Amino acid sequence: MGRQEKDLLGFREIPNEAYWGIQTLRAVENFPITGITISTHTNLIKAIAAVKMACAQANAELNQLDPTKKDAIVTACQHIMDGHHHNQFIVDVIQGGAGTSTNMNANEVIANIALETLGHPKGTYDLINPNDHVNLSQSTNDVYPTALKIALLYSIEDLKVAMNHVQQSFAHKAREFYSVLKMGRTQLQDAVPMTLGQEFGAFAIMIGEDRDRIEEVAQLLTEINLGATAIGTGINAPLGYTELAAQHLATITGFNVTTAADLVEATQDVGSLVQMSGTLKRVAVKLSKICNDLRLLSSGPRAGFSEINLPPVQAGSSIMPGKVNPVIPEVVSQVAYEVIGNDVAISIAAEAGQLQLNAFEPVIFHKLDSGIGHLTAACHTLADRCVNGITANETRLREMVEHSIGLATALNPLLGYSVATSIASEALATGRGVAEIVLERELMTAEELAVVLSPEKLANLRPLL
Repeated sequence: MGRQEKDLLGFREIPNEAYWGIQTLRAVENFPITGITISTHTNLIKAIAAVKMACAQANAELNQLDPTKKDAIVTACQHIMDGHHHNQFIVDVIQGGAGTSTNMNANEVIANIALETLGHPKGTYDLINPNDHVNLSQSTNDVYPTALKIALLYSIEDLKVAMNHVQQSFAHKAREFYSVLKMGRTQLQDAVPMTLGQEFGAFAIMIGEDRDRIEEVAQLLTEINLGATAIGTGINAPLGYTELAAQHLATITGFNVTTAADLVEATQDVGSLVQMSGTLKRVAVKLSKICNDLRLLSSGPRAGFSEINLPPVQAGSSIMPGKVNPVIPEVVSQVAYEVIGNDVAISIAAEAGQLQLNAFEPVIFHKLDSGIGHLTAACHTLADRCVNGITANETRLREMVEHSIGLATALNPLLGYSVATSIASEALATGRGVAEIVLERELMTAEELAVVLSPEKLANLRPLL
């Protein structure tokens, strides 16, 4: 047995145990797309409950909502923010209707939790109604964009922690490998010497810079259109509601949200989401570049660069005994490819917005939040399962430096370009080391050469702070 609910299309039976209602049921039937429900985006559920709580508080202060109903709605929202009832958010992440199905799923769940709080059975909407009370002074078109921005802000906090974690892992290795001399390369050819510490230090700085860019673009998400209602004109919202709702939302979430200067513009514009996507793509590109370098530097172990060793985390082959693959850099790069692809989908969906609303925010949010979540997991995995366990093959690194013609570059200021070129040519033709030829020609003493070819001189090392 279930309960009967009615909408503009007629009656449907809803399971008694369900907190969602008829409009949620219609959405589940209409959008069997991904099999992924909005409940997978935990921060979205938390955010939309925060928005509904703020709206209820603002409405009550303006005498638009009975205090008893307000208290019940606020209590229901707090339950959801605390992690309860998330399994009741069952609509698909990809949906038509510009997020209306997500909004109504929330309205119905909150209404029914509130009814139970007051001792009434689910579905007695004459007492607390999903539209008339939970959605009072609101539209999907201001609730949903506001909620998804709050959700992304929550998710970005986790990403920043993860990026800092992997940055610190690289910085620790940079200190560990501070004076380990190696050959630098440009275009995969020998260039000039550097240290492994400098190489890993550059990785740390790259990630740190991208974390700063994420923090900058996150500020754009604090501008919201709550109070805009349908298209930005604020129809059906009482005077003073917009400011009050934003103030309550800031208090609830801890984010310094501000109301957009022009709500008509803000309701149709998704520029901040496009910019966030582009910044995530930047993070993805840089992370994958670093992982490509780690795979190259660890290639081998006998027939590759073999400059560093990645920690072995699993057997690498079902047929080749002893083979170990760089699976952690590989999985991080695959996350990067996904985020880069997401940016294309987000760009097209943003461009497709028409007139006063963008109807494609569900896919924009899904791709953004999924990408943030996957990048967060990838950063932690890269740090914990790979970077922290990297070791250097110092003997091989020094041998490659000593036998590289790139050493000749360091002799330019002392011997001149022509002489250095002659030495490099002979070294390349004979396979002998640059230092050996310099000593044989009696161009420098062993002591002089040792100073010139020291890590401090060759790599222009700065003192460790």
